[in-house]
Amino acid sequence: MALRWYVVHAYSNFENKVKQALEERIEREGLQKYFGKILVPTEEVVEMKMGQQRKSERKFFPGYVLVQMELTDETWHLVRNVPRVLGFIGGTSDRPSPISDKEANSILNRVEEGVNKPRPKVLFEAGEVIRIIDGPFKDFNGNIEEVNYEKNRLRVSVLIFGRSTPVELEFNQVEKI
Repeated sequence: MALRWYVVHAYSNFENKVKQALEERIEREGLQKYFGKILVPTEEVVEMKMGQQRKSERKFFPGYVLVQMELTDETWHLVRNVPRVLGFIGGTSDRPSPISDKEANSILNRVEEGVNKPRPKVLFEAGEVIRIIDGPFKDFNGNIEEVNYEKNRLRVSVLIFGRSTPVELEFNQVEKI
């Protein structure tokens, strides 16, 4: 039987503890052949704090842990009896169903992308009003006209001497009002 991905519901903010407890129990019970990867889906995010670019991790499925496993009575009990595990998502309480390979791959790709290309912690939308905090237009306010997440840049319309002027700015040069 092949290993499939299952979604385990854990207490929020205890996902890493659940992952660690699962890994320890699998090792202790000698059930490594029934388990693959155990994953807390996170992505790297970038934010500006006091002029410094800081990277941090954000869980994009808070409260959930992905477990790659072969479902048997023994593996089901092992996972269910880990402290701070609320149960499996999908299927019935005693017979959970795995997520599709397509779903699993999209989550794994997003985790991989988050490592290679950190996302901005703050998301911008066209039409929003922002304040410029860095550069020649510092302390001006502007309207976002266009957002380019690939290049982490914004096109902002700034009122200078009573005229609307388009300005290209990086995400770290602006803040939401």
